[in-house]
Amino acid sequence: MRANKQDVAPIEPIQAAPLVLLAALRDLIQQGRQRALRAVDMVQVQTCWEIGRHIVQFEQGGEVRAAYGKKLLPRLAEQLTLEFGKGFDERNLRHMRAFFQAFPIWNSLRTELSWTHYRHLLRVDSADARQWYVNEAADQNWSARALDRQIGTLYYERLVLSADKAALANEAAAKVASLAPTPREFVRDPVMLEFLGLAGAGKLLESNLEQALMDKLQGFLLELGRGFAFVARQQRISTETKDFYIDLVFYNYLLKCFVLIDLKTEPLTHQDIGQMDMYVRMYDDLRRGDGDNPTVGVLLCEHKDQSVVRYSVLHESEQLFASKYRLILPSEEELRLEIEREREAIAASASLAQPGSGKPQA
Repeated sequence: MRANKQDVAPIEPIQAAPLVLLAALRDLIQQGRQRALRAVDMVQVQTCWEIGRHIVQFEQGGEVRAAYGKKLLPRLAEQLTLEFGKGFDERNLRHMRAFFQAFPIWNSLRTELSWTHYRHLLRVDSADARQWYVNEAADQNWSARALDRQIGTLYYERLVLSADKAALANEAAAKVASLAPTPREFVRDPVMLEFLGLAGAGKLLESNLEQALMDKLQGFLLELGRGFAFVARQQRISTETKDFYIDLVFYNYLLKCFVLIDLKTEPLTHQDIGQMDMYVRMYDDLRRGDGDNPTVGVLLCEHKDQSVVRYSVLHESEQLFASKYRLILPSEEELRLEIEREREAIAASASLAQPGSGKPQA
């Protein structure tokens, strides 16, 4: 028995030591990533502020401003986008100008906040409320998503009017804590990747399965030979405060309309359907030309049991167009079978790629 105790005793510290070391290394890596993100955030924020300052000072140049007028930002955006990418388009330049106007004193900014935080803060009209959100977001370590939620629910205004501020603060803290982290929380915002000049930022946020399925669907639609012309992948469309990414965008020259395709790897929800309807409406407002028919949205849902396809077309009263697009677009059954076929092929390929999954040797 004594021999057995002697044999067992040395094992405990050997097993425990790697756990302690692993915990320490995990903390170091997480802290390092956070420092790297904060460093990039700070540089991006300062660069955006400086760009806004230069634009405002140029616009205040009297005769110089009059010579360029409303064409200044479009001209700047065209050249900067050509040289540095879409992170410097006209919409973003307007954000940068508004950023400097809202925060004209650099030292009043909190370097803990990212450019995405400040873009959300531009929605706040009151200078007092805006500064309060700045301090709270920095002190409470709110993510950009959490800040967006607090602004959207008028947290500051409700807090000022509330008779029980402690209860309201506890409720708000619980709501922030309930926000599940997403892959975009790590990279903060694809706008950061655009700022760094990294192409294809949206693709970094896709799951392997979703990426593979979109590759196949893109080829599948082009092979149908029904008038599809590829336009873009992960195309960004934006409101004043939010960016959205559409998985695939085609133009169909038979229908003379844009076709938006969004793939969900989970069962469809009402929110997904509402989001596609918003995409269609936004795309009609932002990209539809005078000779184009209404934009069509195709929402695909891929999951284990079944595939669901939903079509969305604006202006349902246009019956002639609605009937025509059903003849030219792939049927729901075609898309469902293609999704299921490719999902099975991808799963089989992944299984074969695993060690020990090959055929046994003779």
